Amino acid sequence: MTKKEKAKLILNILDKQYPQTPIPLDHVDNFTLLIAVLLSAQCKDERVNQITPKLFAQADNPLLMSKLTQKQIYNIIKPCGLGPQKSEAIKALSTILVKEYKGEVPENIELLEKLPGVGHKTASVVMSQGFGHPAFPVDTHIHRLAQRWKLTNGKNVTQTEKDLKRVFPKDSWNKLHLQIIFWGREFCQAHQCFALECKICKTINPKRIRPFAHKRP
Repeated sequence: MTKKEKAKLILNILDKQYPQTPIPLDHVDNFTLLIAVLLSAQCKDERVNQITPKLFAQADNPLLMSKLTQKQIYNIIKPCGLGPQKSEAIKALSTILVKEYKGEVPENIELLEKLPGVGHKTASVVMSQGFGHPAFPVDTHIHRLAQRWKLTNGKNVTQTEKDLKRVFPKDSWNKLHLQIIFWGREFCQAHQCFALECKICKTINPKRIRPFAHKRP
């Protein structure tokens, strides 16, 4: 079975399972989405959604956020982990948005990646879920499943993103990356399926009999 053939089967299964893909991080605009995605690094979405209402009650735009002290931000977001780094980044990027972008989140992935605390994955999420541009953010779920499904060699997340973009239609990317995340959390967890149990794993690799060994991102 070729990678293209696998991709078609995967798309069919995911579209049936997840016809709708609500964005898991609560937000009201691209700024609050950016902050929520930044906070989600090494933190579950559920916890982020518990924290952001408290943060956005204090500051829901770059101007107000830039006026908070780093300590004020840290005291709110501390439960998300990596508080010192994240609070510093949130204050710094908010100040930059005010000074350089008139308080608006730039609709450009290169400019987003230049903001403090914003890596390629975070920028890709904002471009896809915020602005609607085709992008394929790769998190640990997607990196792991792409290896299990033999759509990538798992060398790193950058290579995984390139490999997935080659086999899936561009107009599916924005919805698909969420579908894969949902599937990984519900049916193909890191310590349960091992590429042997879920419907997708059994459909595209029916002869596999041993647990799959992953490469870390």
